[in-house]
Amino acid sequence: MTRTVRKHWFVLTVSFIPFLLLAWFPTFVPGFLSDLSTDGFGLFSMLNAGNPWFRLFLGLWWLLLWIGAFNLFTQYYLNHWIITTLRIVRIRQHGFFNREVSSFLLSRVQDVSTTVDGIFADLLGYGTIRVQTAGTASQDFVMSGIDDPQGMRDMIMREIADLYRNQSMTHVNGVPNTDT
Repeated sequence: MTRTVRKHWFVLTVSFIPFLLLAWFPTFVPGFLSDLSTDGFGLFSMLNAGNPWFRLFLGLWWLLLWIGAFNLFTQYYLNHWIITTLRIVRIRQHGFFNREVSSFLLSRVQDVSTTVDGIFADLLGYGTIRVQTAGTASQDFVMSGIDDPQGMRDMIMREIADLYRNQSMTHVNGVPNTDT
């Protein structure tokens, strides 16, 4: 069985809130600054939708916000774990054109732990999972904000148990079992 795991949709939604507020911010600035305007230069009077420089700034502002929001969605969509019957693969996207892929065998898993912090995480069922490996170059695979971390932990532990059960059936005392 293969399963792909991404962050919970609520984590993505909450991450978009600053972008929405920053996109809405320029609609308040001209009115707020014109109320404060007491200078004789009319500098704040240029902050209206009829001014081409203001429209240029507004367009660039929204373009940068769109790029940032698209980068956030790209991170959400491309950062994931793939859990197979033999290994766990972690794919992490750094920016638009830089990807890191790492994996380890399920037979090297030392510990699988989960954490659910906060009322929203508890109500919506998302949290953090940490998988630790054995060996000299031990690694920790950590993914926060995933959906159903306890179910994920149970699935990984079930796959590990199946892996060891299959190994014990094919090798008895280090000798391949020919009865199966």
